[in-house]
Amino acid sequence: MAKKEMEEGGKRNAIELFFLTTLILWLASVSFQIILTHQTRLLYIIAGSFFYQTSNSLIRYFSPKSSLSDPLFVNTAVSLIHSLVTSSSVIFILSKQWLNNGLSGMFDHSQLVEGTWSWAFEALCFSCGYFAYDQWDMLHYRLYSGWIPSILLHHLVLLICFTLALYRNITINYLILTLICELHSIFLHVRKVRRMAGIRDARSVIVKLEWFLNWTTFFVARCVSHVLITAKLIKDAHKFGKGVELPLALFGMAGMNILNIGLGMDLLKAFKRERKSQHANHRQHHE
Repeated sequence: MAKKEMEEGGKRNAIELFFLTTLILWLASVSFQIILTHQTRLLYIIAGSFFYQTSNSLIRYFSPKSSLSDPLFVNTAVSLIHSLVTSSSVIFILSKQWLNNGLSGMFDHSQLVEGTWSWAFEALCFSCGYFAYDQWDMLHYRLYSGWIPSILLHHLVLLICFTLALYRNITINYLILTLICELHSIFLHVRKVRRMAGIRDARSVIVKLEWFLNWTTFFVARCVSHVLITAKLIKDAHKFGKGVELPLALFGMAGMNILNIGLGMDLLKAFKRERKSQHANHRQHHE
């Protein structure tokens, strides 16, 4: 038993060391770009990390000393704030672009790859700062599981892709479009926070409305939007240069679409589980 615990502890320490090292290297890279190449706009990444870490501290400070102050609850609450901020930013950016310039040319290949909509760069930086904060928070409180934690790997890939795009100031608008999925993430986090807070009555209007919005945004903001982005990439494949932009974009979108399928299956299981629990409680009440 002790030997098994030591082996698990060793694996966990190896995982933490790897992802912590990559996070430190990433921070060093961002600092290098800001200080030595004078890309001061990248300071929005630091501002994003600071904002979400401050949110974490405030939630922890004002939460009652119960399960609501648990690191997982606090982390989920901050993730909810990120989804609200990011989805609002994306809607604002797209609406502003639409009102000022119309839809004509808004989704042109050159605009999506080489252009940068107003506030798109800053929004992407701020979201990048969140992924760095969340990576640290999960490592610090060990809010992950598995030999290769998918959430930590997901954050690492996003940090690499986002920062490379920000360094080169390319495909910023494409990445902003992918963040539309955060509209659905709002309701994923709301469901998790709601259950942690002990609100689990599947018959309540709030829970039913939450599930309706969960499924609606899952299909519209996540599935449909990501399929359309993938289709746009394939359609404009011949317009890309010989660099790595197209392979990376296609690989990233393929990964997102696969993750969406897995997420949909998990959502369906959770939905059936709550409905089954509701019927069981209803039958027990009548008996």
